Amino acid sequence: MRHALIFAAGRGERMRPLTDTTPKPLLPVGGKPLIVWHLEKLAAAGVNYVVINTSHLADQFPAALGDGSRWGLRIRYAYEGEQPLETGGGMLNALPLLGDAPFIAISGDIWSDADFTALPPEPTGLAHLLLVDNPPHHPDGDFALDAQGLVHDTGTPRLTFSGIGVYRAQLLQGWRDVVGPGEVSPPRFKLALLLRAAMAADAISGSHFRGQWTDVGTPQRLAELKHAQNL
Repeated sequence: MRHALIFAAGRGERMRPLTDTTPKPLLPVGGKPLIVWHLEKLAAAGVNYVVINTSHLADQFPAALGDGSRWGLRIRYAYEGEQPLETGGGMLNALPLLGDAPFIAISGDIWSDADFTALPPEPTGLAHLLLVDNPPHHPDGDFALDAQGLVHDTGTPRLTFSGIGVYRAQLLQGWRDVVGPGEVSPPRFKLALLLRAAMAADAISGSHFRGQWTDVGTPQRLAELKHAQNL
């Protein structure tokens, strides 16, 4: 598994005013931008090609990260326009740069000590999701994980999607059948719509990650992360 996608296009409304001048993935954590933690871990896992989705303050990403050579990576930027395309539209927009092989995709606004080498290089279905215990701000979780390692939209116990997964490009095939024909062009939709449709066909696997993970969604959670991890 040599390719990866990082979602970094969001406006980070809940992180304002910090994100008025800096994209959320470029906010400093432990002396380096949040997204650099991902780049370092991807490089350590053998990834050598990363696509970064951008929109809000997009010019700051190449200025800060360059071509990725300092991490032994090749970085390409997939600009989504002035309006972010959500996770589903963003992944669809980036597919021409990612190729046909399975790829890792990561939310640019999380922090985790997850070992990316533990992710399956070839998902048994259309995607493999890393799930975590429900954080206080999301007590009801997102999905259920059964004993066979399949992820379901319903059931218990509930877990939260970490924003880390491995995907096949085929997940995006037939997106119009799920999202609907009335979408704007380029399409703007959440990846969860496609994931839930695939779950109904038992095509999404997952694993329960019990390590360190934070959704860095607000200034308070950013401060808590720095304090908890001494960053």
